[in-house]
This record gives sequence, C-alpha cells and structure tokens, in this order.
Amino acid sequence: MKVIDLRSDTVTRPTAAMREAMMTAEVGDDVYGEDPTVNRLQERAAKLLGKEDALFFPSGTMANQAAIHSLTRAGDVVLASKSCHILKYESGAASAFSGVQIKTIGEQGVFDADEVRENLHPDEQHFAPTTVVAVENTHNMAGGRVFPAELLEGVVAVAREAGLRLHLDGARLFNAAIASGTDPARLAEPFDTVSICLSKGLGAPVGSLVGASFERVHRLRRIRKMFGGGMRQAGFLAAAGIYALEHHVERLAEDHANARFLAEGLQKLGLPVAGTPETNMVMFDFEDTLGLVRGTRARHLLINPTGPGRFRAVTHLDVSASDLEEALARLGEALEELRG
Repeated sequence: MKVIDLRSDTVTRPTAAMREAMMTAEVGDDVYGEDPTVNRLQERAAKLLGKEDALFFPSGTMANQAAIHSLTRAGDVVLASKSCHILKYESGAASAFSGVQIKTIGEQGVFDADEVRENLHPDEQHFAPTTVVAVENTHNMAGGRVFPAELLEGVVAVAREAGLRLHLDGARLFNAAIASGTDPARLAEPFDTVSICLSKGLGAPVGSLVGASFERVHRLRRIRKMFGGGMRQAGFLAAAGIYALEHHVERLAEDHANARFLAEGLQKLGLPVAGTPETNMVMFDFEDTLGLVRGTRARHLLINPTGPGRFRAVTHLDVSASDLEEALARLGEALEELRG
C-alpha cells in the first residue's frame, strides 16, 4: 500500500529531472565564492525578490536567524505574529544566538498597524528597544494564510515611521504570490531581509536563501560562517534550487486546488475545517487526537496533529488529486472505526 504523506510539504523528494540537474551541476568551493551554480542560484533569487543580492543557506531556520542577527543587537525586541515559526519552531535560536526577545501580536498569523504602534517599547533605559517587525507569509500555524496586502501596507508605514527594520519569513512566499496573483518581488519589496525556502512547496531537497542589499548580504556571509553554514561544493544542492525556481513555482496552484478539494472531502466526512484553504494547508478538528493518528498511520496515511484535537494536512508536489481521493477513503475508514 502506498504511503500518502500529508504531514508537510517538506517531505517531497527530488523529481527525476531535478536529480539529473543535480548530478550534472558545475561546482566549486562556495566558501571562496567560487561555486558557479550557487552563484547563479543567488543571482536568480535576488532578481525574483527584487533585491540587490541573495545568499544560500542550508536551512530555513538558519536563514531566518542569520537575518534576525544582522538586524538586531542583544537585548532588542522583535515583534512577530502569534505562533510564528521564528519563535515556535526554531529551537529558541533568536534568544540563544542573538540575545533578542520575540514579542507576539495579532491573531491567526496577521496583525495591523495599530497593534505594532501599541507594542513599541520606548527608547528609554528601562526598556528593551523594539527594533524589528517580522512577518510570516504564508503563515504556517494559521493554515497557510496569506498576509493581507492592505494590513501589510499599514504595518510597514508604522514600522518605518518608528525607525524599525523589517524581516519577511517567506518560507512559502511563492505560495503567497500564486494565491494572491502578486509578483514575489512586490511582496518582498518593503523588507530589509527576505528568506525563502526551496525545500518546501518547491520540492528541492535542501536549502533556503536570504535576499537583501549588497551591504547586508556581505554581513550575512560572515554570520552564516559563524553559525556553521559555510558549505563547500554546494552546487549540487543549488542546482536543485535553480530547477525548483524554474519549474515548480507556477505548479503551486495545483497544490492550492488540491487543498480545497481535500477540505471539501473532509467536510463531507463530518470533520470541521478551519475556513477555506488559501494555499496548500488544511486545518481540521477531531477530538480523539491519538486515536486518529493511530488509525491513519495503520492505513499508511500520515497527518500531523498541531495540538489537542487539531490537525494540519499539507498538499504538495508528491501528492496527486487521485492520492487525495484515496487519502479521504482511508481517513473515512479510520473515522468509521473510531466512531464505532
């Protein structure tokens, strides 16, 4: 029986064509800046994001944390959304490596200008200064939510007025771009640093990038080395990233359509779904968390709980529409067993 894995879009495997691109990649020593494939990837990413330069990182966590390190000093405060990835899923790195505090605001992955204004710490000796606003787009724990453009405009205006810097955790930025019909560079434009992930919806096996100014990328290069992210013949990995950017961006629309199909199927099974999916994630509820995990795993269907009674199913490159039909059938069997 085929395993159908809806735990995350990180579980994808390189396609045959991507593997071929990796095997034939021209490589060099990237720490010396001599890997031509890495350089091409960075140039392409910078152009897509509308930034002067970009830097390749082994992981999204390192990319985010290097960006935060470049924007802050120890003791600073970063404003970000509740349940943001940089706080919830990056092992306390912001406090451990950069000595900064992350203060969360908003609900369901978004916040507005007034919330930013109300949570600014004054520049006075008793307070930790607020210096950065971080936006996650799309927002993982809010079910792949796209940050609304009208709210972002106000957030950016208040941040700039207060002299704050801006970071975009754009791990799934291309999902946001496809869903909103907006150019990625337009979504990235207001931010000092922008991270994007190649190993999620784009299907590459490894890697993220940070886009920024020439000056900041120069600083990021040292931070990456300090964090242990300097790689040598990384062109094999960069080739997968180039292939992903050239072939797997537009197809994200298929994942979004599949997520809507899955949501409709879950509702027909009597499972409450948290709204209509905006991108490639479906959040749904079932009270018996452990029972459903066991029931689906026994049927070679993998879905992760995100908390008591709440599940997240993610559509991606390795899951077809027919796979989702089969997934719903297996889930129906598990539910029938649990409901007696």
